[in-house]
Amino acid sequence: MTQPDPAASAASAAFDKARAGLWTSLQKHLQTVYAAETDFRAATRFTETFPFPTSAATPQQLLDYQHQRAVLRDLFVDETSQLDTLVKAIRTKGYAEADKKLLLLMILGYLDLAETVFSLLNTHRPSQPEPDEELDEARSRFERVRNFVRLNIRGVAGLKI
Repeated sequence: MTQPDPAASAASAAFDKARAGLWTSLQKHLQTVYAAETDFRAATRFTETFPFPTSAATPQQLLDYQHQRAVLRDLFVDETSQLDTLVKAIRTKGYAEADKKLLLLMILGYLDLAETVFSLLNTHRPSQPEPDEELDEARSRFERVRNFVRLNIRGVAGLKI
C-alpha cells in the first residue's frame, strides 16, 4: 500500500482552510454591499429618472443622497483595493493551479454580484456629477482586477467567460 504524502495532505488542508475562509469572507462582504445598496436606493426614491436634475429633490433629500452615495463610493474604493490585494496574494500562494483557479472563480462570482450594486454609482446620479478622480481610479482598478481574474481562470472545464 502507498503511504499518504504528508506534504500533499498539509497543502490540501491549507487550501481547504483558505477556500472556507474566502467563502465566509465573501458572504460577509456581500451582506455589507447589499446593505449599502438598500440604503442608497432608499436615498434615491425621490426620483425614477436617472440621471436626475438636482432640482428634483429637496435639500434634505439631496443631503441624504450625497451621504449614501459617499458610503457606497467609499465601500467600492475599499472593496476594490482589498480584492486587488487578495488576487495578488492568491497568485503568489503555493496552491495547485486548479486550486488557484477555484479561488479566483469564487472571487469572480463576487465581483459580478458586487458590480451590479456598484454600477449604481454610474447610473443613479445627478445629471451634473462632480468630478471624482478617486472613483474613476477605483473603476479602472476594479476592471483590471476582474479582467485579470477572468484571464487566469481560463481553462476551467465547462466554464465560458
